[in-house]
Amino acid sequence: MADPSFDVVSKVDRQEVDNAVKQAGKELSTRFDFRGTGAKIDWSGEHTVVIEAETDKRVEAAVEVFKEKLVKRGISLKAFEAGEPAVSGKIYKVAGTILEGIETDKAKKIAKFIRDEGPKGVQAQIQGDQLRVSAKKKDHLQDVIALLKEKDFGIALQFTNYR
Repeated sequence: MADPSFDVVSKVDRQEVDNAVKQAGKELSTRFDFRGTGAKIDWSGEHTVVIEAETDKRVEAAVEVFKEKLVKRGISLKAFEAGEPAVSGKIYKVAGTILEGIETDKAKKIAKFIRDEGPKGVQAQIQGDQLRVSAKKKDHLQDVIALLKEKDFGIALQFTNYR
C-alpha cells in the first residue's frame, strides 16, 4: 500500500469570486456614497477583475468593498492582488488579479520548509502548480499541515486529497 499523503494547493472557488463581484457591483450601484461616481466592477478575462470610478479615493473604496465581499464568501485576501489606480481619461481603474496555483519558486520554498522544519521521513514533491506531501505515518502529515498553517508564504494554501 502507498504511503499516506496529501496535496498542498492554492485554489479559489470561481463561483464564490463571481458572487463577490456581483455583490460588490450591486453595493456600488446602491450605496449613497458611490452615487454619481461611476463606480463599477466587472470581470476582464479569466483571472482579472477591473474596478473603476471617477476619483482615486472612490476607486480605492470600491476595492475595499470588493475585498469585504471576498472575505464574507470565505476567500482569502491572499488570493486577490490589486494593482495601483491608473487614470484612463476621466476614470480611475484598478485591475485586480485572482491568484491560483503555487508558483515554482514558492513551491520550492514550501518544500524546503517542510524538509527543514517537518518531521523526519516526510517528502514533498512539486507536481505542476501543487505540492504532494507524503510520509510513513499520518501523524507526521498532520504535523506538517499544522506547521504550514502557522507559517505565512504569501499565498492562500488549502490541503486536499488527504489519505
